[in-house]
Amino acid sequence: MTTTAPQLPIEVDSETGIWTTDALPMLYVPRHFFVNNHVAVEEALGAEKYAEILYHAGYKSAWHWCEKEAELHGLEGEDVFEHYMKRLSQRGWGLFITEEIDLDAGTASVRLEHSAFVYQMGKVNRKIEYMFTGWFAGAMDQILQAKGSDLRTVAEQVQSAAEPGCDVGRFKVTPVS
Repeated sequence: MTTTAPQLPIEVDSETGIWTTDALPMLYVPRHFFVNNHVAVEEALGAEKYAEILYHAGYKSAWHWCEKEAELHGLEGEDVFEHYMKRLSQRGWGLFITEEIDLDAGTASVRLEHSAFVYQMGKVNRKIEYMFTGWFAGAMDQILQAKGSDLRTVAEQVQSAAEPGCDVGRFKVTPVS
């Protein structure tokens, strides 16, 4: 069943063709286009190096997004994280479900269902959604700073639906040691 998403407004400027959601300019590209480019860069750089680059870029972007959205909607704490998971889920990356979050401990567990990467690449016997890890730590750290905490976190993918015997992805956020 396909439905429209009025809760995720997409505005298109009739003069420039620029798409905007949540006051941010957006690009709308086919999933295969994005994933094929992702795989090409991974092959050129190696998965480990590419994951490191994406982690830092994603961290910075998530921090910025959460900061702006919290301010715009008057959100704080766990509500910011849940809003972020909702928006990520509405944008076609997959369905992100917060299974656990504890801001005082600096921990969270996120389950990913219907991964765009797995849909495109299939069972490739490895973790392939590492692009998201920096997003979770960046979101968590922005929320922590906003509440006055000096605690900082790191995120890792611990399971992928692209691996044998797995049907969902899983991510853990933990304090930096």
